[in-house]
Amino acid sequence: MITLEVRRREFLTPGFASVTLGGPAVRNLVVAGNDQAVRLFFPREGQTALRMPTLSNEAWIAQLMLLPKSVRPWVRNLTIRRARPAEDEIDIEFAVHADSPMSSWVRRTAPGDPAGIFDIGTMYRLPEHAEGQLLVGDETALPAILSILDGTPPSLPTEVYLEVAAKADIRSYVETPAGTRIHWFARDDESMRPGTLALDALRRASLPPGRLYTWTAGESRLATTVRRHLVNDRGMPKRDIAFFGYWRLGRSTPG
Repeated sequence: MITLEVRRREFLTPGFASVTLGGPAVRNLVVAGNDQAVRLFFPREGQTALRMPTLSNEAWIAQLMLLPKSVRPWVRNLTIRRARPAEDEIDIEFAVHADSPMSSWVRRTAPGDPAGIFDIGTMYRLPEHAEGQLLVGDETALPAILSILDGTPPSLPTEVYLEVAAKADIRSYVETPAGTRIHWFARDDESMRPGTLALDALRRASLPPGRLYTWTAGESRLATTVRRHLVNDRGMPKRDIAFFGYWRLGRSTPG
């Protein structure tokens, strides 16, 4: 369990914000890969302090849930966008939407506010036999995908299908390796299910030749449907597809 504090907050687009957390304890975090995930602990509205769990094993969940809501923090799973151990800092990017507990915290947080992290590890595992890669996600997977691209060699052909909530959230410039193409999609329609546009485009796409490694994440149905399409319609081996349901439409995260 690592306790830090907010150093900066910056809105990157109307729907995305970056929060920089810092402190000497950052040195205790071992970044194992480009999609390094953490559990982020942050105070509920009205709480003046952060009460972190003290157990650095899976028993922390029971310890947290036994706390009364008056002192219990919120906790969410997120990906570190960038880590700068030499500066004792990490950046975490957030898809900010509606008035969820996390989005509300991002909007009100200020330098000096407490936050904490607990290492989850990585999920991106590029196999040696991969001749290219395919990355697919909605806005919640955007920070992880951009982090993965930071470590992608220029020699690896990479196709990216990224869907965001609104056109204003499409990044006008993203520094990518030479062999990468990003296909952006914006719903601009609150009634449309997240992942619909990316999935439809993937179904029509001509993918690079050779054996591909796929990493897909976001709304649960998007991740599972991408995997089903690639296996059933494209004949890809299941072991070459990593898929993760970050969230489920219509279901809130407990905490």
